[in-house]
Amino acid sequence: MSHDTAHGGDRSVAEKIDAATGQTIRSHEWDGITELNTPLPRWWINIFYATIIWSIGYWIVYPSWPLVSDYARGVIGYSSREDVSADLDAIKAFRAKQATGLEKASLEDIARTPDLRRVALAAGRAAFGDNCAPCHGAGGAGALGYPNINDDDWLWGGSLDAIHQTLTNGIRAAGNDKTRIGLMSAFGRDGVLKTDEVRAVANHLRTLAKLAPEKNYDQAKGAKIFADNCASCHGPQGNGSLEFGAPNLSDGIWLFGSNLADIIETVTNGRQGVMPAWGGRLDPVIIKALSVYVQSLGGGK
Repeated sequence: MSHDTAHGGDRSVAEKIDAATGQTIRSHEWDGITELNTPLPRWWINIFYATIIWSIGYWIVYPSWPLVSDYARGVIGYSSREDVSADLDAIKAFRAKQATGLEKASLEDIARTPDLRRVALAAGRAAFGDNCAPCHGAGGAGALGYPNINDDDWLWGGSLDAIHQTLTNGIRAAGNDKTRIGLMSAFGRDGVLKTDEVRAVANHLRTLAKLAPEKNYDQAKGAKIFADNCASCHGPQGNGSLEFGAPNLSDGIWLFGSNLADIIETVTNGRQGVMPAWGGRLDPVIIKALSVYVQSLGGGK
């Protein structure tokens, strides 16, 4: 006996019947394992043949043969493309009807009318995802340098009219004379404040937000620099001003970071964030819907 045969090499065996099943044993063996010659069930074979016949009929009845510039129509003339086109036309007509209601209604009417508000929120959510989410995040949570719309901390106000104005004309949007413009001076870069003065006022800003300043912080110096240079926009207590788009420095919400280095950078070089004017890019109805949706994220104070 060869080495291969002794360790399970493929070899012919006499055909015989399996006692347990009555099936013929196929004439090959591997390591003592044999295979029964069990035919496929008749019902399975019949279904297989039926599917072949069905497919031939389907090719004839329905459009399934591609042509050079078109496709075979089938004997019943059915077209799934025409069905999809009809569905899209119905959706467009439905949306047009809804848009007409939003177009004629004021922002306040939309907000207090359940049906209009529901339509506005749906349209605004879609528009937000397409146009605003790349900067503000899918849920409006923002990022460093991009406002969090969920926290109800608004630079220019959270009323529907204020949000609509911001969306329409943007912030520091080029070529728009109605855009919102807030000026944060570069106190250090422009030589208004010296390096030690920038550090002193940065420490004072942290105390306004109830954050710990440096141990050697000169409180009186920082407070005086703030009063002389910052209070005119941010207010004596740093509560901010919607009129100037000046952020509230006492609420612990920081657009560009709250650690000392971040604040020093802001005071030294200023901040000039930009938001596009969507009024020239989006339909007025979508601007309305966006206003309602954005306000719903942040509470609207």
